[in-house]
Amino acid sequence: MPKVITIDPGKSKCGLVLAELSEKKVYEAIILKSELLENYVRNLITVEDISQIILGNGTSSREIKEKLYFFKKEIMTFEEKNTTYRAKARYFELFPISGLKFLMPREVFILNKNLDAISALIILEDYCKMKFTLNKNIDFKTWLK
Repeated sequence: MPKVITIDPGKSKCGLVLAELSEKKVYEAIILKSELLENYVRNLITVEDISQIILGNGTSSREIKEKLYFFKKEIMTFEEKNTTYRAKARYFELFPISGLKFLMPREVFILNKNLDAISALIILEDYCKMKFTLNKNIDFKTWLK
């Protein structure tokens, strides 16, 4: 089945989600340095059947779209307003607090989290007008090397 890549662009780092539309499932969610994005996408399209890239229209989206010139299929630009703010709430939908942790302030659990991958997920969900679930083995990773 073809998959889509969604990117929350930024000057220094980007959130990236790999999802399958018909299954409504996310298979990969990472954060990486912006300068590594081009090579990462190049490698991803060699191992996955990617039908489309959905790119948030925010910071540095124009530059990132130019870097993805090699992708010969559709690159859509889509509204990403308030996705970082909304990512905080979506984080707790994806990873609910349980047990005694429920008594602690929610903000404690996201203080040091990079939410760019969840922002990319929100861009995808807004674009498709549906919620996605996470593949069982998925872990929202931060890769900033």
